[in-house]
Amino acid sequence: MQRKAYVSGVAVLLAALLAGCTGSSSDDGATDDSKPGGSSSTAPAAQPGKYRTLPEACAAVDHGTLDSLLPGIKQIADEEQRESAYEGTATLTYDTDRRVGCRWKVESTDATDHLFVDFERVVSYDSVSDDSKASGLYTDKETAADLPEPSASTSSESEESPDPDGSASPSDSASASGSASASASPSSTSSASPSVSATPTSLQPRTLDGLGDEAYLNDTLSSAGSTAQQRTVTVVFRTSNVIVTIEYDEQPAVTGEVPDSKEMQDRARNLAAKLADTLNG
Repeated sequence: MQRKAYVSGVAVLLAALLAGCTGSSSDDGATDDSKPGGSSSTAPAAQPGKYRTLPEACAAVDHGTLDSLLPGIKQIADEEQRESAYEGTATLTYDTDRRVGCRWKVESTDATDHLFVDFERVVSYDSVSDDSKASGLYTDKETAADLPEPSASTSSESEESPDPDGSASPSDSASASGSASASASPSSTSSASPSVSATPTSLQPRTLDGLGDEAYLNDTLSSAGSTAQQRTVTVVFRTSNVIVTIEYDEQPAVTGEVPDSKEMQDRARNLAAKLADTLNG
């Protein structure tokens, strides 16, 4: 009888100890999988950008604007060929919600003009927002353009709007063309690399105000053959999570002529403003 009583007492003691351990675990609420970095501490999703789709690039430039940038279109006698020139050629893309582009090339009796328009919608898969990701990509483009330090005259020019019809006034055109021609003389074009030395100070590469969230313009003059001069004007701007690039170049048909800088810049900036309105419309 005493042996049985002893065994029962041991059993009761073990049960009490086990109950105490169980109660202690439930009282403090601790669990084995409560650790930093679990599902309960997931980082908030990054802010999406304003734009979820992109416009059709080849349809984004109206006929009137193309007539201004590509004067040779009106000289095309065949109606079907002229309509084909207006339509442009879409660039190859695998996702039209992320990137679209279009190219035009038209020859006239005076020059050969090229136009390229590109829309890129930036989507961030990191913890940063779409806008922040797009701003970083835009900054990379501006840095690669290697814009000169802004001067007082350049800064004042950047705040001016282009002519509504994309053309320059006679006095401005003569000044810009004359400065370009003088700078493009053999004594000042010994270097074969593209240079902005033929561009008046007020029209040199610079950042632009009033176009999207941030924008810049580049203007280069290069040799296209033995004596021909080709001018390329590039405008890049960002609005929210979309980056738009415009490349507009012209090569005169007459040897020794230099494309007018102000006229081309006005045309490119006028197109950029219209594309910005298209995105916001």
